[in-house]
Amino acid sequence: MPLLEVRGLRSGYKDVPVLHGVSFHVDAGEVVTILGSNGAGKTTLLRTISGLLHPFAGEMVFEGEPIHGLPPHRIVEKGVVQVPEGRQLFGHLTVRENLMVGSHIPAARARRAETLATLFELFPVLAERQGQLARTLSGGEQQMLATARALMARPRLLMLDEPSWGLAPILARRLFEALGRINRQGVTIVLVEQNVLQALTLAHRGYVLERGSLVMQGTGKELLDNPELRTAYLGL
Repeated sequence: MPLLEVRGLRSGYKDVPVLHGVSFHVDAGEVVTILGSNGAGKTTLLRTISGLLHPFAGEMVFEGEPIHGLPPHRIVEKGVVQVPEGRQLFGHLTVRENLMVGSHIPAARARRAETLATLFELFPVLAERQGQLARTLSGGEQQMLATARALMARPRLLMLDEPSWGLAPILARRLFEALGRINRQGVTIVLVEQNVLQALTLAHRGYVLERGSLVMQGTGKELLDNPELRTAYLGL
């Protein structure tokens, strides 16, 4: 049984449909990448899974239980946590205070110290800067903080929306290395990312979304080797 199964999902904003019958699945332990051009519906898909948008139709099943229709906080309690595009940190709070916000659900709060120690080992710069205001961090450090804040909730499924946006190539590479370590520690990942080469190198499987519909799927290697995708997204 998949960890997450999405069936016939239709969603959008008010009366404007964006997703048109999207179906896909994510197995436990995988990294799954969602690719697509701007406006394809990638962010809409993550926001719908997170409960921030209510689907027009379709089903979302997590660990065998339906989650469509649940409010966002209940979906987080189930174990699905999103790192939003643009990070959306609390800039007036310190690094440590931002991390504490991420562990507000009871199950995560009970293991807060343990999780914090693990994350400081994964992101040493956050340990060094834990008393610093979030708004004073560099872009790469802010993305690490946004990812760590989501991990404070101890998710079983971590969803990231364009995590390398605005980062220098070396910082993006370090971030993807950290995501690989997070996945090896047992966290399943859904990744929306414009850096196609890095994303598919990390991913076990991927899907391509165009105009609100899935048009291609395969393993990371299969998609990297696909001539149509290489032309459209890698310029090769």
